[in-house]
Amino acid sequence: MKTLTVELAERSYPIYIGQELLSRSELYNKHIRGKQVLIVTNTTVAPLYLETVEAALTDYTVERVILPDGEEYKTLQTLDLIMTALLEKRLDRSVTLIALGGGVIGDMTGFAAACYQRGVDFIQIPTTLLSQVDSSVGGKTAVNHPLGKNMIGAFYQPRCVIADIDTLNTLDDQQLSAGLAEVIKYGILGNRTFFEWQEAQMKNLIGREPDALSYAIERSCQDKADVVTQDERESGVRALLNLGHTFGHAIESGMGYGQWLHGEAVAVGMVMAMDLSERSGWVTKEDTQRVITLIEQANLPTKAPAELSVERMLDLMSVDKKASQGMIRFVLAKSIGETVMTSNYDKNLLVETLTACRQT
Repeated sequence: MKTLTVELAERSYPIYIGQELLSRSELYNKHIRGKQVLIVTNTTVAPLYLETVEAALTDYTVERVILPDGEEYKTLQTLDLIMTALLEKRLDRSVTLIALGGGVIGDMTGFAAACYQRGVDFIQIPTTLLSQVDSSVGGKTAVNHPLGKNMIGAFYQPRCVIADIDTLNTLDDQQLSAGLAEVIKYGILGNRTFFEWQEAQMKNLIGREPDALSYAIERSCQDKADVVTQDERESGVRALLNLGHTFGHAIESGMGYGQWLHGEAVAVGMVMAMDLSERSGWVTKEDTQRVITLIEQANLPTKAPAELSVERMLDLMSVDKKASQGMIRFVLAKSIGETVMTSNYDKNLLVETLTACRQT
């Protein structure tokens, strides 16, 4: 087991990465301060791992709430199911919520923990590659709104993150690829050496080779932890973690939540970011093609759906969280391994990118 730390003074917490971690009672015991636990999971994950986690929590009164599975359920209405369970079971301020599932479960459980009685403890147990390398770390919690993704939420840090690599054995190939999009992101935005490692190891990652997956998760988590330590509330450098996300969130909301996986939309968003960077004279055609090739090797899409017009994409991006005073801001690349947040780009070039990077 590897242990990383997100350094946030009194709110610092560990990320445990390894195999056979779900059944290790001592990992939970170190971070649960009361005697009440509510496990939040979904209909897909519950049959696979709920009993294992409950069996490790013998020292606690354990309740459960099982939610429907899918990005389309990441709503205030579904969040209310968690709140209702907390109230009906009369769980008090000492309760610890445990998020057992992917990014949707982690985001909603964290947001519920931030809100319930003005803040209770929670633990992240991410069971998808995407949530293990990205969404479970850093304390960004939220639900979606029809007008924008993750627009209602809070910054709220977990007590710990338990990333059991064994849970990836039950992940389907599409979800695995979606997680690899976020891994690729870390290479582009600030770690060229990691990007080059991925170019050499993508076949092993797709093939679920344990050592390759373990390193990819560890490296991604360390890179994110370093950024969160510098900028917890995304007032500066943390915004770079949104590489590809302004474009990607527009695809997700425009197509209807759940139609495109988050990682699939981000993959296309990263291609668009590289394309706009190239048109702006910031990166070479070779760098753009290297990113496209790696994304294709991860079995991810590289073009936005034809159903979304350029005008619709522009409209959707205008309500992105990173928009400021009516300006759409993007994370763009200076090279593989160097990125910047900017609103200083040619709008005509943006239209060219949106046109070129759509399916026909």
